[in-house]
Amino acid sequence: MPTNPFHFEINRPTLLLDKQKCIQNIDRYLSKGKKSNVKIRPHFKTHQSHEVGRWFRARGVTSCTVSSLTMAQYFSEDGWDDITVAFPLNHLEADLINSLASKIKLNLLVSVDGVLPQLVEQLKYNVGIFIEIDTGYHRTGIDPLSSAVENVMSEIDASPLLELEGFLSHAGHTYKCRSKAAVENIYLEESRMLNELTGKYKSKYPDIKLSVGDTPSASILDDFSEVDELRAGNLVFYDLTQAKIGSCSLDQIAIAIACPVVATYPDRNEIIIYGGGVHFSKDFIKKEDATISYGSVVTLNDKGWELPPTEMYVKALSQEHGTVHATKETIQKIKPGDVLGVLPVHSCLMADAMGNYVTVEGERITRLSSPV
Repeated sequence: MPTNPFHFEINRPTLLLDKQKCIQNIDRYLSKGKKSNVKIRPHFKTHQSHEVGRWFRARGVTSCTVSSLTMAQYFSEDGWDDITVAFPLNHLEADLINSLASKIKLNLLVSVDGVLPQLVEQLKYNVGIFIEIDTGYHRTGIDPLSSAVENVMSEIDASPLLELEGFLSHAGHTYKCRSKAAVENIYLEESRMLNELTGKYKSKYPDIKLSVGDTPSASILDDFSEVDELRAGNLVFYDLTQAKIGSCSLDQIAIAIACPVVATYPDRNEIIIYGGGVHFSKDFIKKEDATISYGSVVTLNDKGWELPPTEMYVKALSQEHGTVHATKETIQKIKPGDVLGVLPVHSCLMADAMGNYVTVEGERITRLSSPV
């Protein structure tokens, strides 16, 4: 087990980014959009980085999705001028909404009726509105059969500053799927519901759009001709959760966290790493034997990391500590000061916790670090 195979120092948890894998993931995504003649409006909440956003822009992407107004502000500062905030409208942030809408094409998300009039009282500039439709995830959104849909449309029509962009949904329940058929069934039901809803209003709103976005569907399926735009975001990095779903292979996971070893306990089959819940988050997956894993340990090399992962995995997390399960034979080869790599269970939360990236070549890439 090498102490540190890279030419740069690793003395604390460090989030490694394999740029080549990341760009390959981006290219694969954009190719699917082109094949279906669908607009790609990638969700930037996973990477939250100007630099990674530029990799999309260099490939012709001109619009993006974010999960907060603060994130929208961050990306607007790097030239993104067509941004959808895919989070329910919070009219308490009207000042920031006005600031952004004065400079960019800003789309907001309405998930219940009755909130737009409160925004309009304070609104000074034009904004686009997507109406969120609940297509089965049951987190937020309006039932497509509810009168609330028409209520929101009436609220939009009542203000000259509001423009209906279309219907938006997030089929987050695909994360519970473990087969292509299951993912496809959810996507087909989602697109059916949205298209039926759109059919009622197409004559009045001929430019109405359908926007969907979940990583399993965008990764596993190939035909998205039933909708107008895709917003998936996690697929820029992927993670062990997506690998378990079948969205990606392990060699498509583009980030790993490098953690120094600080203690070994062969009698307990445990290695303690500097890397805990504040670095990983506490999302986990269940292994085939039902044990809990917070990440799979990989051997680092000067090109990144080796696959398949080792038999080691992170079995427990506290604030700064990570407890790795390993055999006694493996532990004999590891000492404090060595560095282990760990593939993430949830790349979005790990990236958010870590705050920046270091490519395997040693380039430091910053990201949004203020509260979102």
